[in-house]
Amino acid sequence: MNLKEESVEGQVQWILSYVQRGSVDVWKENMMEELEAVELEYESVEEFLTSLKKEFGGGEEKLVKTAELRKLEQEGKTIEEFV
Repeated sequence: MNLKEESVEGQVQWILSYVQRGSVDVWKENMMEELEAVELEYESVEEFLTSLKKEFGGGEEKLVKTAELRKLEQEGKTIEEFV
């Protein structure tokens, strides 16, 4: 999957697929419903990640770093293609 070619909504949905456990489940369900209803509006994935950080205060560091790694390219290839 090349996240750079994916819409902001698609990228947010991919990130949410890794969000699990505890109090985040209810928040995730609400976000997914907003995505499905096309009511979730972020200009960029970074804006979404900022919102996530504000909501959960840094516990998502691994999630943020994973998203950042997914956006990296090597020799013009996505990380999945390169690997």
